[in-house]
Amino acid sequence: MAVPKYDWWYLPLLRLLSDDQAWRMSDVYDALAKEAGLTDADLGEMLPSGTDHTYRNRIAWARTFLKKAGLVQSPKWGMVSITERGRSVLQENPATLNDAWLMRYPEFAEWARPSKPASPQSSIDSQPSATDDETPREALERMYGQLQRDLADELLERVKQVSPEYFERIVVDLMLAMGYGGSRAEAGHTVGRSGDGGIDGIIDEDQLGLDKIYLQAKRWKDNVGRPLVQAFSGSLEGERATKGVFITTSAFTAEAHDYVGKISKKIVLIDGRKLAELMIRHNVGVSQEATYIVKRIDSDYFDPDA
Repeated sequence: MAVPKYDWWYLPLLRLLSDDQAWRMSDVYDALAKEAGLTDADLGEMLPSGTDHTYRNRIAWARTFLKKAGLVQSPKWGMVSITERGRSVLQENPATLNDAWLMRYPEFAEWARPSKPASPQSSIDSQPSATDDETPREALERMYGQLQRDLADELLERVKQVSPEYFERIVVDLMLAMGYGGSRAEAGHTVGRSGDGGIDGIIDEDQLGLDKIYLQAKRWKDNVGRPLVQAFSGSLEGERATKGVFITTSAFTAEAHDYVGKISKKIVLIDGRKLAELMIRHNVGVSQEATYIVKRIDSDYFDPDA
């Protein structure tokens, strides 16, 4: 049989997880492939890019879509389990599940409507398909944006699971990747000061160390309000510092943003979404999977007068 489309795997995946156990994705791939009766040829089929097996890619996307609908969750990195909502779906005993069915959940609809490709399968492992009012190039760029947003979501989820000490390391690695500080060894000496006046680290603004940037890193679930940002500002005052970066895995309240806009010190607030975007942009915690080069006709080559 041919490898089923990504949405075909919705029900098999939910049923597999109905034992209420957390499954490793590597075991999920094997179990579902066996249940679907995939042949050796099916198992060996690769994406056009050659970067992954087709069946694993489609199962992974099925997990992503179900996760966006709140039917499954990732209790730990690389793991997947069913949610109460997912169990309620199985109790309805639907004959099939597809994206239209998942649109009943507001969070899925919000994620899917603005940027989801007209043909989700094309964004996964086939040729992109444009809608009536966009060109193929526009469709490609739209789908690229969707992939980037999904990567940011997964990256932030992974960052939230690391220890506070490792989160501080991520922050320093990001600052170094952005061109601040000198070497990792030099920057490493500034980490580990949690509780010291609200400062978690200090890094050189430039490689010569002409100025310092003070860091605060909070791996939190709750939003960071003005009191914490104001305390960080006070700690800068104690160091006679004027520049700071406050990074959190959650978000900042409107009052916190309003506060930093009124004080004389320069404090940059980086929330979880911005943190993930910066990590992707500067290749911290991510690696390149595939490169697609879009070519065009070289008009000069065919111009005899050029």
